[in-house]
Amino acid sequence: MVQDTGAAPAAVASVVVQPSSTSVSVGESTTLHATVRDANGRTLTGHVVTWSSSDASAVVDASGRVTGRSTGDATITASSEGQTGTSSIHVIDFPRPGAGQVLVGAGDIASSVTSAEATARLLDNIPGTVIAVGDNAYPDGTATDYAAHYAPTWGRHKARTRPCPGNHDYHTAGAPDYFTYFGDNAGPAGRGYYSFDLGDWHIISLNSNIDMKAGSDQEKWLRADLAASNKECTLAFWHHPRFSSGTHGSSTAPRALWQALQDAGAEIVIVGHDHNYQRFAPQTAAGVADSLHGIREFVVGTGGAGLYQFTTPIANTEAYCTTAHGVLKLTLGAGTYSWEFIPVAGDTYHDSGSGVCHH
Repeated sequence: MVQDTGAAPAAVASVVVQPSSTSVSVGESTTLHATVRDANGRTLTGHVVTWSSSDASAVVDASGRVTGRSTGDATITASSEGQTGTSSIHVIDFPRPGAGQVLVGAGDIASSVTSAEATARLLDNIPGTVIAVGDNAYPDGTATDYAAHYAPTWGRHKARTRPCPGNHDYHTAGAPDYFTYFGDNAGPAGRGYYSFDLGDWHIISLNSNIDMKAGSDQEKWLRADLAASNKECTLAFWHHPRFSSGTHGSSTAPRALWQALQDAGAEIVIVGHDHNYQRFAPQTAAGVADSLHGIREFVVGTGGAGLYQFTTPIANTEAYCTTAHGVLKLTLGAGTYSWEFIPVAGDTYHDSGSGVCHH
């Protein structure tokens, strides 16, 4: 940051670093963000922040970008005028991401050709399987909406896209045009949930617009599907978030699906609906942080539709951005995964990290 050149700035009372803890793989980087506040909790600008690391396993530059050097744990400290804030960094090592499969996508995509084209251009340069995480064509998910807004943009990646439906697709009862547009890639017509394998991972697309409670057809199918999988690592995606700080907020409706996934040792859930980016620490269906058995959720409603703002993140939030469109790129390896939020041209927010599968 650059120091004020006018009147003396208010005194710094605290420094808060986000996320407060995260992991990074050897050779990879992630960026921390420091917020400087006065005694009344107001955010201050114009104060110099310096960064330091407690351990050689991770180094940090002047912008807060942390790079893993070797396996281990480090405390990253941000300092300003005698006040400090910290973040705990866990550096892990695993086979390089090039050995894994790429899964990339977002939800809440095409409200116009202009809104979706910027994220579609990102996909143009990212190989792998694309996921469209619901509300893919606004306003009503009709054949006209898909033809006018989605087809000219994300539609050029249709052959490699595996979707799930959003609530806008169900503005027409049963979402018939969604199923017609995506065809076999959307699973059995009219159902909206299916699964497939991608390298060492089992991937499940679920339908959060229909009955999800324990004992529902979808929940029973999910438990049977999980039981039949021989993959160590599992990822699921659907539209409505179990956890979110955004406008729509958290929904209890998917709780039984989350519980089924948790019982089977799943690693990741990807959702949309709230038009922003959020990353959560692994947690249970009840929202209790659990690094051993919990599931990490990403909210990626950043495909192109207008963004939603919020100011206070809920418990277990590790990172978030309400000002950037972009896509989430996951590299799925044997027992490992890494993530990267890639913003569209003109936006600068970036988030990255890595994790290991449950054993």
